[in-house]
Amino acid sequence: MRIKKRTKSSRMHGKGMGTHGWGARKKHKKTGHRGGKGMSGSGKRADQKKTLITKLYGHTYFGKQGITSRGTKRDIRKRINLHTIETNLAKYGKKVGGKFEVKLKDYKILGTGEVKNKLIIHAKEASKSAIEKVKKAGGEILLAISSPKNQTSAEDRTILPKKKAQ
Repeated sequence: MRIKKRTKSSRMHGKGMGTHGWGARKKHKKTGHRGGKGMSGSGKRADQKKTLITKLYGHTYFGKQGITSRGTKRDIRKRINLHTIETNLAKYGKKVGGKFEVKLKDYKILGTGEVKNKLIIHAKEASKSAIEKVKKAGGEILLAISSPKNQTSAEDRTILPKKKAQ
């Protein structure tokens, strides 16, 4: 069993072996052919960097992942379940009288979970099941009324008679 393997440069001595298998002496002197640090040089001839890429960046680096058109927008509305509110009442609400007042103005309240306490929840939106469960427990959900943009009232939509061309 060989304990220490000799380096490539010390093994490749002899006639014409100043190149060590890289063609001319001027080629492959330092790290110019291998690219620099990071992801530079990871293009066409980057087979030596494949293990580095898959270890550091995972197997999702190469190829295309997913199909999302430019017009598709992610739904970024915030949502919270009644179960989460109920278990974290100290965090979300404060006790006012016999009821807990919870202010979640940017959230939509979803109906998963049981409601044991009387809650007054200020929210942007709420599902039907959430409203029913909170009312059944003796509380209420107060929704923020937001008027949609570019929508006019019935008074503004009156049709004026057209002027005759002179």
